[in-house]
Amino acid sequence: MKTEMIKLAGDVPGNEIELRVLRFEGKAGSAAPSAYLQSSLHGAELPGQAALHFLLPMLQQAEADGRVEGSITIVPQANPIGSAQWLAHQHLGRFEFFSSTNFNRSFPLLDSLDTSSLIAPDAPKPLAERLKAQLLRLALPHEIVLDLHCDDESENYLYIHQAFLPEMYDLASALGSTAILSWDSTADAAFEEACAHPVLHLPDEERRKRAVTTVEFRGLADVDIDTGKADAAGLYKYLVHRGVVRDDNTRLERNFAGPVVPLENVEMIRAPRGGMILFHVDIGAEVQEGDKLVTVVTIPGDPSGDITLAAPQAGRILTRRSSRYIRRGDDLMKLLGSRRSDGARPGSLES
Repeated sequence: MKTEMIKLAGDVPGNEIELRVLRFEGKAGSAAPSAYLQSSLHGAELPGQAALHFLLPMLQQAEADGRVEGSITIVPQANPIGSAQWLAHQHLGRFEFFSSTNFNRSFPLLDSLDTSSLIAPDAPKPLAERLKAQLLRLALPHEIVLDLHCDDESENYLYIHQAFLPEMYDLASALGSTAILSWDSTADAAFEEACAHPVLHLPDEERRKRAVTTVEFRGLADVDIDTGKADAAGLYKYLVHRGVVRDDNTRLERNFAGPVVPLENVEMIRAPRGGMILFHVDIGAEVQEGDKLVTVVTIPGDPSGDITLAAPQAGRILTRRSSRYIRRGDDLMKLLGSRRSDGARPGSLES
């Protein structure tokens, strides 16, 4: 394994960030698929980082045994800017402080895999833009691109462009994902969309060999040794299945049986008013239309201020808000429905 430190100058003198890039050189060269894995694009979303922490020794052993067939690039901490953003003892790594832009939005969309048009690391552009260009520069040469995230309180699920299905059911099987959210165009230029965009211009035969996804490794608090090792084992199994790593003792059973839900069928349950929230159902619950989902307590001690929200259609509870104190309009839950949501709108599900 080779370690490369990419330094990007800050926006004012005396500041810079370091991007730690770990590389495994594949012995088969272009004859085997290559893979790019990154985590923590939102700073403190750590389940993916834990998975990579335990995956790396497995890859180092494979490298020592001469079993790494395709090149692998890993960036365990893809956003040093967001990782360093703390305010009043709270970590705030989802939005850049200067622009208030989500770090996983507004990536450049290229029509080909040629990255020469991306802005240079020393261009007269804000650091966040130069970081996004650098991450694309690292990712786009690879056939497999996995962007590891997590939700608030959540099951394990994937975002996958419709053009990569059903071929990518193998990843859902390897990771034990309970659902796939399929999309066509989010229009917000997230990292996944930026990596998928040029691939969608390739001939079908070439596109089917590739895999691009956002992995949502459960919730923010799901960070522990056993879970990290299990997720690492899933990633390793997937890399073996795709031919990036050779391991005769590892087999993948394609057994994904969860729902594949278009983004427009996801019901985003939002708070009509602010207050304390009391959930009636947990993640993974199957609900019927009209079932109670959550009560918003707007006047503590006076039940007349309680607002109880019901399921607008039958489906599965995929995620819940981790904070129990919310503002008017905040997202509370994701419900996977079987029909288009009345509140469906273009773009990503959340800001």
